[in-house]
Amino acid sequence: SSGINAEYGWTLYAFYASLMSLKLALMWTLTVYQRIKTEAVVNPEDVVSFGGKVDRNCEAVERTRRAHLNDMENIIPFLFLALLYISTGPSYTVAVWHFRVFAAARFLHTICYLMALPRAAFIFGVACNLSMGIQSLLHYF
Repeated sequence: SSGINAEYGWTLYAFYASLMSLKLALMWTLTVYQRIKTEAVVNPEDVVSFGGKVDRNCEAVERTRRAHLNDMENIIPFLFLALLYISTGPSYTVAVWHFRVFAAARFLHTICYLMALPRAAFIFGVACNLSMGIQSLLHYF
């Protein structure tokens, strides 16, 4: 079948790029929430401004920060790979499932990570990124 209509492709990309970018923003706000909740600040001067205590090893804060870092390690490549992938004119159905699976995997991974549950969901997001990257390479080279 023919490839994705350009308008649908860019709309699809814009939606999922926005969703994943907002998820990144949510993660740093969640880190701030954990700092407020646990009264764990990083810098001594923050104690003066915000109260609490200097605690650079608060598990709740650090777990949230690690989840945020993991999102950055996966979502930033997704933004570039998905853009390249959409430019190859893939099937709409295949493209939408790449994006849906990636987004679901990221949300599920974060929930599991924050709750200290097994988190194999990340592998589906990695597989989507690898698939889009390989297909883009094959298309352009």
